Amino acid sequence: MSRYLVDKFLYTVDRDPDLVERYRAEPRGTVLWWEAERANSVLNCHGGEASTWLRFTDDEREALATHDHVALFALGAHPFLTLTLFIAMFERDHGPLEYQKAFGARLAHFSMPYPDIAT
Repeated sequence: MSRYLVDKFLYTVDRDPDLVERYRAEPRGTVLWWEAERANSVLNCHGGEASTWLRFTDDEREALATHDHVALFALGAHPFLTLTLFIAMFERDHGPLEYQKAFGARLAHFSMPYPDIAT
């Protein structure tokens, strides 16, 4: 499980409006492209530094590719990173706070202790 990589994906996509739209329109392709092209770049580094070993698990890749925030939460993705990105993608399709309430309701079956979100 690579919570760091999932959180890095959520963080970097959320901060680029073009990537937000790309992820909304073509989630699976965006996840595969990001994993191949961006996953191993050093976060917030503009130079040529990169690692070579970071990869999503099959479960992480599938949850990201299907916009499954419940599965992402169960896998340990940080809920605030997931929520802010998903608000950017889907809030426009709903009334005021409607999306946020539905997002929370889909997580209501989780009880404490919640999945570990430490990276």
